[in-house]
Amino acid sequence: MLRGMKELFRERDFSRVGYCQSILAAEGIETIVRNEHLTGLTEFPIPDFFPALCVLKDEEYDRAIAILRERLAADALNAEEEIACVSCGEVNPGNFEVCWSCGGAVR
Repeated sequence: MLRGMKELFRERDFSRVGYCQSILAAEGIETIVRNEHLTGLTEFPIPDFFPALCVLKDEEYDRAIAILRERLAADALNAEEEIACVSCGEVNPGNFEVCWSCGGAVR
């Protein structure tokens, strides 16, 4: 482990890890993903090999956790609502920005 590097979480789904990494990058928090290319090495899921999102500076750990909790909670609330596309009227989950049907702006 790098000095000062602290793991935030590990997740089998790399897209979720990458999403969280982008949230923290937008807030100026430097991160690294360990085990990025190790998933799929075995037929059975082994949590030790799951991608792990880590902050590079220990002092940013608490702030990173707070940011992720707030953002993921807001995402969950938005996903529960539905919103109609302004272009075609198709109903989309509330956390979509682009309509899944026509590609137009949802909001």
